[in-house]
Amino acid sequence: METKPEQLKHVSREESAGYDRKTLDYIRNAAAHGLYEIRGLGAKRKLPSFDDLVFLGASLSRYPLEGYREKCSTKTLLGTRFAKKPIELEIPITIAGMSFGSLSANVKEALGRAASEMGTSTTTGDGGMTQEERLSSKTLVYQCLPSRYGFNPDDVRRADAIEMVIGQGAKPGGGGMLLGQKISPRVAGMRTLPEGIDQRSASRHPDWTGPDDLAIKIHELRELTDWEKPIYVKVGATRTFNDVKLAVHSGADVVVVDGMQGGTAATQTCFIEHVGIPTLAAVRQAVDALEDLNMKDQVQLIVSGGIRTGADVAKALAMGADAVSIGQGVLVALGCNSESYIQDGMHHPADEGYAALGTAAGFCHHCHTGKCPVGITTQDVILEQRLQPEVGAKRLRNYLKTLNMELTTIARACGKQNVHHLEREDLVALTIEAAAMARLPLAGTNWIPGVTGD
Repeated sequence: METKPEQLKHVSREESAGYDRKTLDYIRNAAAHGLYEIRGLGAKRKLPSFDDLVFLGASLSRYPLEGYREKCSTKTLLGTRFAKKPIELEIPITIAGMSFGSLSANVKEALGRAASEMGTSTTTGDGGMTQEERLSSKTLVYQCLPSRYGFNPDDVRRADAIEMVIGQGAKPGGGGMLLGQKISPRVAGMRTLPEGIDQRSASRHPDWTGPDDLAIKIHELRELTDWEKPIYVKVGATRTFNDVKLAVHSGADVVVVDGMQGGTAATQTCFIEHVGIPTLAAVRQAVDALEDLNMKDQVQLIVSGGIRTGADVAKALAMGADAVSIGQGVLVALGCNSESYIQDGMHHPADEGYAALGTAAGFCHHCHTGKCPVGITTQDVILEQRLQPEVGAKRLRNYLKTLNMELTTIARACGKQNVHHLEREDLVALTIEAAAMARLPLAGTNWIPGVTGD
């Protein structure tokens, strides 16, 4: 009997799981151009995250705090191990390293203003310290990266802490990128680079290759700053348990662990989506390492990579972090992927700028192009005026304030007078994957996959 065309319709229109439209598009682009894709921001794939955890609020077995009458402290101390002058913050939410070059000078100033108003810290990123950033930031962390672009010992002394960057969550094992269209005369001067030429940073530091060498480098930085400044060591989340242990053995005061949800100004998409482990898994491994060394109370842990809400902050603290660091959320608060930008007190449409990039608001990941329609990730003298420091600072201050209110609301609901008293016992997981990664019981059970019995 002859098969009619309509009987085959469901087969002819069935999409392949292995070769879906996204994969077909990738192969065709690779075949047409012979180049990998470079983009900004972080992983777009769905990953186990803090969304897969929930808190067990107080009821009869725990006594909640009254939000309008009882205080909940958010004071945070970082760098207590060796530094003469540890960092004292009003909130446990810090701003991650994002470079001048990746961001405009206006944005760097806005970050500093907002952070100072909220009593928290900012971080320089690659490429050195700008005057705008130092003047606007009450507490500034100076990054020392493999590239050493813009590295200045005098600026190290002017900073409040130093962060040795081993790796970044979006691209562990890889160096940074700054494409030529963002290397303006000022950026080129700070980094000692030719204008308009693509820059690719080194993937490892030039003067050391292992933890013993890192210990020497950390000692050099301590001597340079008279042992005053806390030394952070930042690693991209991969072999987190061993990396955190080695960072502690090398003399770090603070360890920063950046999960694969962390963002970047520019790198290969294959890095962003396929290298590293989720932040949720990395936090647990980092805490395990500190506890294994009996250093949990001596060395502080900062977690970054996909922290977006006050609930995310609370969950990171409950799992054992002392603070979090936020990058992409900060950019979105400033106006990243917004349909408009604010100038002269008025909202102006940014649709034309997105269309020129072949995208739309909510889908843009074109930080590397330097053509940011809302003036954030650009060095263009016209575009950068679309984000004025006072406007950006107000928006970011509101965002940080909201996160902190959400954090304290959750802490009070769990009966805590201090956000740092949140603990693993306050959490359960909603999925088997999250329960296994975070080593928390599946909600409604006592079962921790891989730990307890069936």
